[in-house]
Amino acid sequence: MNIGSIITVLETLAPPALQESYDNAGLLTGQPNWPCTGVLCCLDAIEAVVDEAIEKKCNLVVAHHPIVFSGLKKINGNNYVERTIIKAIKHDIALYAIHTNLDNVLHGVNGMIAQKLGLINLRILAPKEQQLEKLYFFVPPGHAEKVKNAVFNAGGGAIGNYRECSFSTVGQGTFLPESGARPFTGERGKRHEAEEVKIEILYPFYLRNKLLTALRENHPYEEVAYETITLNNLHQETGAGITGEFPEKLEEADFLQLLKSVFGLPLLKHTAPLGKKIGKVSICGGAGSSLTKTAINSGSDAYITSDIKYHEFFDADGKILLADIGHYESEQFTINLLQHILQEKIPNFAVLKTAVNTNPVHYR
Repeated sequence: MNIGSIITVLETLAPPALQESYDNAGLLTGQPNWPCTGVLCCLDAIEAVVDEAIEKKCNLVVAHHPIVFSGLKKINGNNYVERTIIKAIKHDIALYAIHTNLDNVLHGVNGMIAQKLGLINLRILAPKEQQLEKLYFFVPPGHAEKVKNAVFNAGGGAIGNYRECSFSTVGQGTFLPESGARPFTGERGKRHEAEEVKIEILYPFYLRNKLLTALRENHPYEEVAYETITLNNLHQETGAGITGEFPEKLEEADFLQLLKSVFGLPLLKHTAPLGKKIGKVSICGGAGSSLTKTAINSGSDAYITSDIKYHEFFDADGKILLADIGHYESEQFTINLLQHILQEKIPNFAVLKTAVNTNPVHYR
């Protein structure tokens, strides 16, 4: 098992193309072709975690937060980031970060939080635009099923809980093979008319090359006629935050106590209770104050996030119960999520959770 194979498992769930423009997810040190001796999952790949990886003979650290977030002009050990990178490189430890791309998928960071709270009917809170494309291609009727299945197997045609979605129309195509052409049907120098099937299939933009490769490899034509277009449709499985519902509504006091219990909070910052039961809830692990209005517009009774500034609490405006549970606390279950993903796909391989509490915030 090499490091690249493990990365492939992670990126199948959370493709790097889904990370935000400011992010730095991906392989930060090390090489994909290194044999992997073990994986250590964590939230923050700080120096103490690298020490733990060395001790436990794990040469791959999978972290949620990138230790290198912006450019480094010097690496001489003057701060914790530089010391971590130096130690990782000295000991051949690969550091991999899976950050906002894991935030932006339905079954990622926020899905794990929702699961811990027992929420159902999960949906992305702020779906992204222009994440979907449509592929049109033309194929002889006798080859339509083979080519269509190849595109499906490459990831095309998946919409929510449905797979192998497509639309087909039959029409007449014309072409004139010139000198040097090797036409599937027809003769060089003569315009040919043939019945063709036009097939339309949706897919997420980051699968474009994979789908086009499958199309070309399975299509009988020398020159494949196809077109891809970007759609403005919202991608309901990609975006920031998540909404869900409790099977039965909770009293506000019981809801707040549930948050303290599930996330292990010694204290909890929140806006004034509104005197109504909590049924629908919005969630954004990490810093999510920018989504407060989106949570309100979703019809949620409460919004759970972290890193809310004083004046941002006013944005609740008496319309939603806003709860700040702390950054580390909101994302702590991501460690379990990463371990579960890898153990499910790569059984009988050493995938460990860090024993280091990397939360820099303490309460007294």
